[in-house]
Amino acid sequence: MRYLHTMVRVKDLDASLAFYTTLFGLEEIRRHENEKGRFTLVFLAARDDLDRARSEKAPCLELTYNWDTEDYSGGRNFGHLAYEVDDIYAICQKLMENGITINRPPRDGNMAFVRSPDGISIEILQKGSPLPAAEPWASMGNTGVW
Repeated sequence: MRYLHTMVRVKDLDASLAFYTTLFGLEEIRRHENEKGRFTLVFLAARDDLDRARSEKAPCLELTYNWDTEDYSGGRNFGHLAYEVDDIYAICQKLMENGITINRPPRDGNMAFVRSPDGISIEILQKGSPLPAAEPWASMGNTGVW
């Protein structure tokens, strides 16, 4: 298992970038604009993590800016933790067998979401290429929110 990033939602991307880069000293290493989804993702890294963040895409802080106005309350500005795993199906099976709800099953063999006992959303990503679609995951629906 490898730690990837922490995502936080931001209301004003320019103000947030000024804080995290100019004031706090992080550096932008990549950006993804999604016109259809109407959001921008900006990945930042600390000075001592720059080489790793560029080559391995981790560890990073992900700023998510949703283009449509939304007030984030109740901690909604904090998005999720993300971890890369060797076998997404095995970890989801283990979690499910131990009473953890798979909120977003790994239907694509690549990504799943669960919640911690404290309600923190955790994204699980398959290391390397996605695994071939497999049951019960391929036909399992989403449960709750993440």
